[in-house]
Amino acid sequence: MHLHLSPVSLLVSSHGRTPARPSSAHTVVLAVGLLLMAGLVAPQASPAQPASPPAVDALLRSDSSAMIPVVERFAEDRAALRRRYDAAGPERWARMRTFYTRWRDELDAVRFDRLGVEGRIDHVLLQNEIQGALHRLDRTERRHAEMERYLPFASTITSLYYRWRADPALDPRAAADTLAALRDTIEHVRERLSEQSIDAESERVVAYRAANAVKDLRGNLREWYEFYDGYHPKFTWWAETPYEAVQDDLETYAQFLRREIVGVEEGAADPLIGDPIGAEALKTALRHAMIPYSPKELIALAEQELEWGRRQMRAAAQEMGHGDDWRAALKAVKSRHVAPGQQPTLARDLAEEAVSFLRDRDLVTIPPMAEEVWRMQMLSPEMQRIAPYFLGGEVVRVAFPAQKMSHENKLMSIRGNNRHFSRAVVHHELIPGHHLQGFMTDRYNAHRDLFSTPFWGEGWALYWEMQLWDLDFPQSPADRIGMLFWRNHRAARIIFSLRFHLGTMSGQEAVDFLVREVGHERANAEAEVRRSIIGTYPPLYQAAYMLGGLQFRALHEELVENGDLSNREFHDRILRGGRMPVELVRARLQQRRLPNDYAPQWRFAGAPQTE
Repeated sequence: MHLHLSPVSLLVSSHGRTPARPSSAHTVVLAVGLLLMAGLVAPQASPAQPASPPAVDALLRSDSSAMIPVVERFAEDRAALRRRYDAAGPERWARMRTFYTRWRDELDAVRFDRLGVEGRIDHVLLQNEIQGALHRLDRTERRHAEMERYLPFASTITSLYYRWRADPALDPRAAADTLAALRDTIEHVRERLSEQSIDAESERVVAYRAANAVKDLRGNLREWYEFYDGYHPKFTWWAETPYEAVQDDLETYAQFLRREIVGVEEGAADPLIGDPIGAEALKTALRHAMIPYSPKELIALAEQELEWGRRQMRAAAQEMGHGDDWRAALKAVKSRHVAPGQQPTLARDLAEEAVSFLRDRDLVTIPPMAEEVWRMQMLSPEMQRIAPYFLGGEVVRVAFPAQKMSHENKLMSIRGNNRHFSRAVVHHELIPGHHLQGFMTDRYNAHRDLFSTPFWGEGWALYWEMQLWDLDFPQSPADRIGMLFWRNHRAARIIFSLRFHLGTMSGQEAVDFLVREVGHERANAEAEVRRSIIGTYPPLYQAAYMLGGLQFRALHEELVENGDLSNREFHDRILRGGRMPVELVRARLQQRRLPNDYAPQWRFAGAPQTE
């Protein structure tokens, strides 16, 4: 495939466009609208009133990057290929590798010197995304190669799948023969594994990964079969019986792996078995995130933050009458929860309190519609197994015990979502946190969603926890305990997630660490660790909360406390710039013209002490 993108065509789309100018006939209402869009006046509309549409002229005059159509084309083309090549296997990997390398070559041909500040940022971001994607592709292929001894039949299934995608013609008898041969292969590999003794923990991890991969293989096979079933003459007559048998064999084989190799008893909950990526892959991921620190340095930095949190916890405990016993103070705070049925009302009140606090201090622009459109759902008992606390965005998912939960889990949930913990997380999930982020990035530089990173997403919300602490948002020692619990938790996340991926801490050791050092309820600690290690989130996701927050805090100190920007200007420019590694947020706010070979270099926290 050739992309037909020349250096000239990359640049013409946003040049030669003259910003529209307001005429003398504009009304006062439009003038006020322009000031609102520019962030120069605070909106006065009540949240209960419908928000007005924006001033169109202000939208036309927004800054733009010459690279926007390039980024959008890349994102759309990649999404299309991922839909077409949606089964894991050599066909997918080869096609995506060709896609990335050809795009990389096209980017190399761009006249980089003709790009402005915004265009250069997008070019560097796209280069970084492509390089990161190639590294992830390498790791994916290595991980599948490790599973080959457990899944020697996987290539047969994916070949059937992609042959159908390329050419729907088939021989029903030959398809049935292939299915019968699949059954033989599954039986042979099961017999071979039954005769072997597998004790290494690393093999249990790979076998657990393979057992989970069988689910996808069964889905691929089902989609292939249902395309022909009842539509192709003689297909069902030949293929129905061996197909159903293969599906049963695959399910039984996955259960065999879990029981005999991994060691999970039938009907038991999934164990805390994760899939560490190793030191080199961790360093590669940090380079892609533009974090110029080693894992060892980041762990040392987190330990410093955790020690600060412990000192603050002890101070708050003394004010509450518990001496230096921060665990006793934390236990007392956990007992202060609302009655069943009242948690949504508490969440609403806390959201309104945070918005009033921000507005009174003119910290960030809050569009009236952002206040108007957010809404709530309750977290299901199933979701609370992996996400025991509030989740957020335009829909805030409220955590609280549900009727069907066991008595023990009800008590853990009600303690873990007490008034003071909840007060410290609602603003993280709504405004100024994830909901405001999403609202603004859907409307400004939305093409940069391609470059989304948890260091920007979670880091921004965590940064506001730090800012509100500094601005005396907590009203009592119990409020401070609530905020400190989360802050210490984020420092602990860096420590246990990086150590897990380095292979120096197990999942169970991570649970014990959270209970001992942060004060988690054990069931909540297990849920936190489970979602951190089973591959649901990227390896650096849990570490990104506090690290991203520290980046934004360092940037605030540089540009607001020691610079010329107001709080509101600083925060608005970040939100309107779109999602990207925070190091490039810094370059953008400084209006730096980046070089083509830009590499991460910002030591935002100095050099932490290491052993």
